[in-house]
Amino acid sequence: MPTTVEDLPFDVLSCALRRLDGPSLAAASCATSGLRSLAADPDTWRALCLAQWPSLQTTTILGSAAVSLSPQRLFADAFPFPADSAAAPVPSADADQRLPGELISAVDVYHNGAPIFSRVLETSTTSSWFLTSPFSLDAVDRKSPAPAASISPSELQLSWIVVDPSSGRAVNVSSRRAVAVDRHWYTGDTLVRFAVVLGGCKFEATVACSEETGCLREVGLAVEDADGAAASGEGTLRLLAAAMAGPRKGGDKEPEEAKRRYDDFVRSKRGRKESKARREVLVDLCCSAVSAVAVLSFVASVVLR
Repeated sequence: MPTTVEDLPFDVLSCALRRLDGPSLAAASCATSGLRSLAADPDTWRALCLAQWPSLQTTTILGSAAVSLSPQRLFADAFPFPADSAAAPVPSADADQRLPGELISAVDVYHNGAPIFSRVLETSTTSSWFLTSPFSLDAVDRKSPAPAASISPSELQLSWIVVDPSSGRAVNVSSRRAVAVDRHWYTGDTLVRFAVVLGGCKFEATVACSEETGCLREVGLAVEDADGAAASGEGTLRLLAAAMAGPRKGGDKEPEEAKRRYDDFVRSKRGRKESKARREVLVDLCCSAVSAVAVLSFVASVVLR
């Protein structure tokens, strides 16, 4: 009689599954019903989440009765990228759309794969000030920069997971790898940008590094629409709710796809701005021509009177 992997002792199988990474563990759970049962162990998935995102060690999000979020659900939501259609724009007048009353952000910055900064943010989203103001989250107090060892900005990676505690869903709004690296025009700090495009809007996380002091001056998240205007808190909540409920996509090429979508977004925004500038110039010329005709008509009427 042939021997299968399920003939191994329970302890051996469990130990082997705990050594797998998340995608491999998920693939193993699809093989047989027995492996599916073993791979559904919450402690295994909790250990995977804590190893992948060290910031979760500072919060009880995975063990709190107030948050209906299992470790396996969190990994399934936050590890893959949200699909392009995951955050289709939702009309602001849609009264049936339930918006998150609170957001929990788990932020982790890595250098060559090693974590160098981790923080958890809890943001109340029910106030009218938050709903009507431009959406912005800061993980670093600008007056108290986070110390960091000597780093190469191009080797930084970022994970920014946004969790809705009430629904138990999450989404990672970072491209993981940088989509652009430039310098601040005034301070000279290196700005490393991570971005995903969802629902026609750009979620951009910026890490500002100071080469002189060797610290992280800024780790922030902002959202802007296709015209470059800052998205409001309410509009961002609608995009996040749609992205959390939408499909996911994985693969090694997803960071490159995220950069391509970012470049397309930037080119489209630049084209819109140039088109708007041309229209404004044309309107100015028309107004000048009309004004000139009016002045000449007035002068001619005075001279010929």
